[in-house]
Amino acid sequence: MQHTVSIALMNDAELSSAIKSEARRLGFELSGIAPAVSPDGLSAFHEWLNRGYDGEMTYIGGREAAYAHPSGVLESVRSIVMLAINYRTADTPASEPGSARVSRYAWGSVDYHDLIRKKLQQLADVMHQQRPGCRTRCVVDTAPLLERDFARLAGLGWFGKNTMLINKRAGSWLFLAALLTDQTLQYDEPHETSHCGTCTRCLDACPTDAFPEPYVLDARRCISYLTIELRGPIPAELRPGMGDWLFGCDICQDVCPWNNKAPRSDEPAFDPVPDLYPADAIALLGLSDDEFRERFRHTPLWRPKRAGLLRNAAIVLGNSGDTRALPALTLRLDDKEPLIRGAAAWAIGRLGGPQEAACMRARLEHEEIAHVAAELSAAIRAIEAKSNQ
Repeated sequence: MQHTVSIALMNDAELSSAIKSEARRLGFELSGIAPAVSPDGLSAFHEWLNRGYDGEMTYIGGREAAYAHPSGVLESVRSIVMLAINYRTADTPASEPGSARVSRYAWGSVDYHDLIRKKLQQLADVMHQQRPGCRTRCVVDTAPLLERDFARLAGLGWFGKNTMLINKRAGSWLFLAALLTDQTLQYDEPHETSHCGTCTRCLDACPTDAFPEPYVLDARRCISYLTIELRGPIPAELRPGMGDWLFGCDICQDVCPWNNKAPRSDEPAFDPVPDLYPADAIALLGLSDDEFRERFRHTPLWRPKRAGLLRNAAIVLGNSGDTRALPALTLRLDDKEPLIRGAAAWAIGRLGGPQEAACMRARLEHEEIAHVAAELSAAIRAIEAKSNQ
């Protein structure tokens, strides 16, 4: 009973401290509290949308107005508890022919949204115990909230030139999350300075030139967008730059000096699953719908669905130069998904010879989807050009 009285008597500063203490216990690497105000980056966000850099992510522009203030997420909101959890586990694995790289955040056995949401709900319980009747809202990626802006406002770090939030101690291998509340809390000082200096390693390393200028990302050229968000064929001119990236991309973070000494996460759910560290692109091409669902239903790799993931696997194999992939790619010329058929044709055009060209001619006679027929024709021409050299 004495413990209950103690909680009830907490003032704003004491409650803020208790929330941060509980956040650390739950495994959040960083925590800070910001007032619920219009985000500083709102005009830059509108400009980003106006330039079309969101690509096919129309769900962002569709609720553009809601980003103007956190009240679009929680009415009567006064405070935002910003949190970051570290997902750096093992080192990047060595790449071999036929292997495919998965972004570090998806190496684990769970969807990080589910794991973090449970932690946020536990943190929200603290608020409700200490301020009965208060309102809260847990946010992990999915709400119209500029989390990165509020993370800076809460003192968690600065924006790198690759648009990632960077913390001096923790680097940028961080999932951001937010707990919104209608209660007044004690606010932290914003992080006002940048520590990137003249460094441009992240910009220089991008193989698809996705940064038109520092601090601005053209998602339409970003490998993460291409492999996860884009639902149609990946533009042919960007496919070679994808290299062996199957899902997401870590290049601009891998080269960032602030990540050299980033701490390791002790969250076991983020530990790499062997078949994603790295992935076997040839094996992935053989997945049926049911096998894909069983393997990836509760992981981040579910998002591009089977069609998107196998499209990506085919492009990885086309970039690999490994002719051992040809039998698996040829089988996918008859896949029910046009997206997979087209990507398989492109890859065969880079790896195959006269025998594979004959298979594609036979397939072309029955192909009814225009963009797949175009991929087949282009792949046949590519093989013929190689044969005539």
